[in-house]
Amino acid sequence: MTTVATPPTRTASRPATLTAGHLPAWAPWALLAGSIAVAAVVFTLLNLGGDPADFNIAMTLVVGLVIYMVLIVSVSSLVESRRHAIDRLMTALVSTAFVIALLPLVSLLFTVVVNGLQRFDPEFFSFSMRNVVGEGGGAVHAIWGTVLITLTATIISVPIGLMTSIYLVEYGQGKKLARGITFLVDVMTGIPSIVAGLFIYSVFAVIVGPGTRLGIMGSLALSVLMIPVVVRGSEELLRIVPNELREAAFALGVPKWLTIVKVVLPTAIAGITTSIMLAVARVIGETAPLLITVGMVQGLNTNLFSGQMATLPVFAYMQAKYPGQPPEAFTERAWAAALTLILIVMVLNLLARLIAKIFAPKMTGR
Repeated sequence: MTTVATPPTRTASRPATLTAGHLPAWAPWALLAGSIAVAAVVFTLLNLGGDPADFNIAMTLVVGLVIYMVLIVSVSSLVESRRHAIDRLMTALVSTAFVIALLPLVSLLFTVVVNGLQRFDPEFFSFSMRNVVGEGGGAVHAIWGTVLITLTATIISVPIGLMTSIYLVEYGQGKKLARGITFLVDVMTGIPSIVAGLFIYSVFAVIVGPGTRLGIMGSLALSVLMIPVVVRGSEELLRIVPNELREAAFALGVPKWLTIVKVVLPTAIAGITTSIMLAVARVIGETAPLLITVGMVQGLNTNLFSGQMATLPVFAYMQAKYPGQPPEAFTERAWAAALTLILIVMVLNLLARLIAKIFAPKMTGR
């Protein structure tokens, strides 16, 4: 008769090694708060007697995170193990990189909001700069110009870019023409924005005459910049649509063009909308091409095919570059125009997400 050896059972006096010696959940947060507090005290002492506004919040966070990394590695090595200490160090490094990448964006938004709110009043959104010399006035003419020019550029760019990406994914695989288009799109993605403005200005100078500046010229210049972004974004999103969906539609006898319209595009509509909004955000703040093609006026002009128009980027640039008396009034208008531009981009992104949610394919529970 043979006996089977049974593994030894773990007793209560010998805890599991994987759970022994762990730091409590609140310990990393306490160390982080203490590290930032130490960094804040150090920078406060260094700035003692100076202007409180000179206190550097960003540098305090970075130094606090460095102190935290040293503390968490040391404490984890003593309480836990070397493996846990390395894991916590990697986590702290990733978090620090995220904070460093986020700090410029937060600082930029904070600066624009604080300075832009000084002129965020009804007058700014209801008056133009016609007959305004010093204080007062507004940017209603620049807001209308930005909306009209960007909207026209989007209407021109989206169909061209989307149909180009459909050709590259659905029809042009392995063809020389498709490879040529991809190469040209990649080249156009990296061209400076002023080159697009000079190109459109040169074309209209030959056709209409030198010195011509129209709103439609600005829309065409922005389209040159938007189309490559739409093509690249839409192409990648169309490629990740599963081929099984296409094959299922073909098996039912659905023609290819209808499969693209009814199956492929609805599946990728959320991502395509996001790529379009990225393209809009890419061009809505461009100054150089609009300064060359559209120019700047002090009054309201909503006709894209007649005369110069005002846009928010050019308006902010002119207010900051050529201040009059008092200079504070011009600077405040420039900051308010920048804040308005950011808010327009935010509203467009919210609308894009809403549209994508409405038109995205609905998943059934069957």
